[in-house]
Amino acid sequence: MKAPERLSGKTRKGNKKLRSTLVEAAKAAARTKETYLSSQYHRISARRGANRATVAVAHSILSMVYYILKRKQPYIELGPTYYEKRKRDVIIKHSIKKLESLGVSITVNTAAS
Repeated sequence: MKAPERLSGKTRKGNKKLRSTLVEAAKAAARTKETYLSSQYHRISARRGANRATVAVAHSILSMVYYILKRKQPYIELGPTYYEKRKRDVIIKHSIKKLESLGVSITVNTAAS
């Protein structure tokens, strides 16, 4: 099976003032507590590094602003656990597979919340 092609990780040329403003906003968003953007920053920075995570959050902010202006709708905060809730089943499946590869047999019981 052929591996998928990777796109360039470089950002394109654009408005330098907009870029610096978005990066500054992303760094501020990363320092907030209990927000989607903060959790996104910490999740990406653990894998890819702080600078790439900052640019990714800045891109998310730009996308959010675009859709807020285009659709004329208010911003809805998704919360810090949005990603985990969305990927819950996949995380459980991968965790079970990892434990079984280590020789541990388990049974899964979901807790009533």
